[in-house]
Amino acid sequence: MPQDVFSVEQVAAKLGLHVRTVRNYVRDGRLKAVRIGKQYRITAADLEEFTGLPLAGRPAAPVAELSAVVELTGIDRTAADRLATMVVASANGPWDAGERPLRVETIHDGERATMKLIVLGDLAAGADLLRWVASVAENSS
Repeated sequence: MPQDVFSVEQVAAKLGLHVRTVRNYVRDGRLKAVRIGKQYRITAADLEEFTGLPLAGRPAAPVAELSAVVELTGIDRTAADRLATMVVASANGPWDAGERPLRVETIHDGERATMKLIVLGDLAAGADLLRWVASVAENSS
């Protein structure tokens, strides 16, 4: 599969910048590029990473994301704090390249002895986290 590669001049035209500005971004390491002879070449993927936007004319790849609310009942403040610490630490852990991190929020209602976990983000990582929460909840009863 051929990969789109652009010159500094083409990138400058796409971004509406001066050629010198793009060269400075490359030299500063802010924009990844490969030097071939006396010229730089920038891949489409590196340009997308730099701008944070997909290139015009290329359809964005579909992305599936998780959005879940989990309610745990019969949980006291101490257990809720411990579980919240473990869940947030797991969600904020190291991520492999290409993975999107999870965002986790926790809420404890002491009067009702319930805890809610709100999980947003990567589908696979979220599913793993939810399986882990289910096993903790099952083993704590």
